Amino acid sequence: MADTPQPETRQVQLRIDESKMATTYANTIRTSTTQDEVVLDFGMNLPVPGQDNNQPTLVFSVGSRVVMNWSGAKRLAISLGQAVRNYEERAGEINLNPGQQVKPRLSQ
Repeated sequence: MADTPQPETRQVQLRIDESKMATTYANTIRTSTTQDEVVLDFGMNLPVPGQDNNQPTLVFSVGSRVVMNWSGAKRLAISLGQAVRNYEERAGEINLNPGQQVKPRLSQ
C-alpha cells in the first residue's frame, strides 16, 4: 500500500482584541431563526406600571442583537452547556423557578 501524505499542521496564534468591546447585562433573550441564521436579542425585562395599576406590564428592552450561522449557534450551545455544567458542579443546581429557593452548595 502506498503511504498517503499527512496534511501539514500549523499552529495559529490567537490574539483577542477587546479594545472596542462593550459589556452589557441581560436578564432575558429572544431567539428567532431563518433557514441560514439564528438571531439572538439580548435585553432586560423591565416591569412598568400598566394602564390598570393592578396589572403591571413587562417591557423587553433589547440591548444588543447577535446574528450567527447554525454552526456558530451549535458551538455556542455546546460552550454554554459546558459552562453551566461546570458552574452547577461547584455551586449546585441553578433554579429556574424564581418562587422556589434552592440553597447553593458551599465550595469545598
